[in-house]
Amino acid sequence: MNSSFNPYAVGPVAEAPLETRTEFVRKTYTHVAGAIGAFALLEFLLIQAGFGNAALAMLGTSKYSWLFVLGAFMVVSWLANKWASNGASKGMQYTGLVLYTFAEAVIFLPLIALALIRPDGVAIIGQAAVVTGFLVLGLTAIAFTTKKDFTFLGGMIKIGCFIALGLIVASIFMGFSLGVWFAGAMVVLMAGSILYNTSAIMYHYAPGQHVAAALSLFASIATMFWYVLRMFMSRD
Repeated sequence: MNSSFNPYAVGPVAEAPLETRTEFVRKTYTHVAGAIGAFALLEFLLIQAGFGNAALAMLGTSKYSWLFVLGAFMVVSWLANKWASNGASKGMQYTGLVLYTFAEAVIFLPLIALALIRPDGVAIIGQAAVVTGFLVLGLTAIAFTTKKDFTFLGGMIKIGCFIALGLIVASIFMGFSLGVWFAGAMVVLMAGSILYNTSAIMYHYAPGQHVAAALSLFASIATMFWYVLRMFMSRD
């Protein structure tokens, strides 16, 4: 490795030496795996402590409760991303990733609790996790084997997310269900987001930004899992 190379210097990872690029990808996916593992552990502990039922009870007090939860999650997500992208402080980067992982575990509580009410709840959660895992592996393989830069999808993904957010807010105020077709559309949208993030990891992040890259990819994977689980739960 070039000893004079600065991993925090301005410039995409694609311009870094091969060993640095390989190390960046390894670190990013190690952090993604760590975030997924921490999320699963936190979710298990919170459910075992009874917070899942408490979350369902809280959301049942008002139809606008979920709107407040989403608003708080968006604020926390913005803050976590800002901290994770702080190249000047590794401590702040990891604080951002930990904060976001905890926020994801909290926002998943009512959905997981609702799934566990069903007799086949554990099996459904496991099936959704397996399907999500295979989708992520397949999309990652596509991005790495084709070597195509999918970051051109960024604009379309942003528009799709704004439309989805608008529909979610409208459904809360107007009281209609978005249904399985919306969940399917969100899975497709998150598939595009995973391709986008994988390409960004390969070509566009700076070598010292593996924590921010891991957070971004983890966010897409978690959202995909949410909607895959919703699709499984919609089955009779």
